[in-house]
Amino acid sequence: MNAPPLGEIRACFEGAIPAMVATCDPAGMPNVAYISQVYYVDEHHVALSFQFFNKTRQNILANPNAVVLLLHPVTAQFYRLRIRYLRTETGGPLFEGMKAQLAGIASHTGMQGVFRLLGSDVYAVEQVEALPGRSLPPRLPRSGTLGAVRRTSERLARCASLDEALAAVLSSLTDLMDVRHAMVLMLDAATQRLYTVASVGYATSGVGSEIAIGQGVIGVAARERSPVRIGHMTSAYLYSRAMRSSLEADSPGLGPRTEIPYPGLPQPHSQLAVPISSARGLLGVLFVESPNDLQFGYEDEDALVAIAGHLGAAIELMQALDDAAEPAAAPPLPAAARGTPLVVRHFASNDSVFVQDSYLIKGVAGAILCKLLRDYLESGRTEFSNRELRLDGSLRLPDVSDNLEARLLLLQRRLAEQSPDLRIEKTGRGRFRLVVLRPVQLVRT
Repeated sequence: MNAPPLGEIRACFEGAIPAMVATCDPAGMPNVAYISQVYYVDEHHVALSFQFFNKTRQNILANPNAVVLLLHPVTAQFYRLRIRYLRTETGGPLFEGMKAQLAGIASHTGMQGVFRLLGSDVYAVEQVEALPGRSLPPRLPRSGTLGAVRRTSERLARCASLDEALAAVLSSLTDLMDVRHAMVLMLDAATQRLYTVASVGYATSGVGSEIAIGQGVIGVAARERSPVRIGHMTSAYLYSRAMRSSLEADSPGLGPRTEIPYPGLPQPHSQLAVPISSARGLLGVLFVESPNDLQFGYEDEDALVAIAGHLGAAIELMQALDDAAEPAAAPPLPAAARGTPLVVRHFASNDSVFVQDSYLIKGVAGAILCKLLRDYLESGRTEFSNRELRLDGSLRLPDVSDNLEARLLLLQRRLAEQSPDLRIEKTGRGRFRLVVLRPVQLVRT
């Protein structure tokens, strides 16, 4: 039979059916064993999970040649790979991707605590053979994935703001790829956490909830700058709740009040996290999940990587245009605020902000809100620009690679959810307005 390219049999590497590997010791004595994981690296390489120093491992270190027998989970077609050992990786994107997939396999087979990845053994694939025998008809190829990527990129090209870009991506996932639960998180480089700026499909938006770099599927994808995909429920990659804010560490008595609940599914069975990057580095993570097993395949992963790339480029371009925006024209005089005073309490230690004793936001977004309210109270000013905020040294903003519009969007959405008497409205590229509907009493601590 004709030897197929390795990429055409990627379904064999999903971990649904264990593979067999055959090795020989220096004397020529063969050994055959089941292996938990054969992982697709690229068209010319695979990786096998190194979990135990067993006979297979001993043989490979002495004789680098091996044969792997794979079974296609849909067609039941057997494939034989002749491979040659190259190296072992114990960290990095490949190792973390295999570790995540192995956790899913373990949870699906009831082997949590037994399947522990010690290393990723990388092999060169020297030959692929389709073995003779009857097989089932292949599943009809998925249609529309490339079209979905194209239409998403077209929608992004028409966006003039980060808010529009995030809405375009999430609506495209829902409309074009049948994704029901998704979110976008942006990186806070100073704290090494990711904060949610947009979501779809959840009971609450979770805007402002945080995930630490390295925590779960999202955090690992961010840390390794690589997609992470699992197809079965696994406790190793669940989020029981959002990371508590730094205020909890500084002031334990106030800690629980600063936690914004993470919006994810309580029992996800499939998860896929893809880093959003630009020429300046990591910007955030695009994350999708499902209550169904094996919901996201490698085609979904490829599509989301492409979409995340378009989103990263759009964010980078928007930031450059915002910084170069022209000054706004003289604004109309704001309407007088009416009603009882709104007490806004600002804690300078970590820039956390409480409105009427309810936690609103912290960090850079909290510092921005305090600056806006201070200017409003001192001079009645309501019109601002991204550029002036970036140049204001009192805000202690991160370096220029930090996305200021993402901070403003986070603040805008938290105000809309928690304090409708304060609003932020975009008035043009790189410009916005503070709307105050009640008198404000700013208390700084």
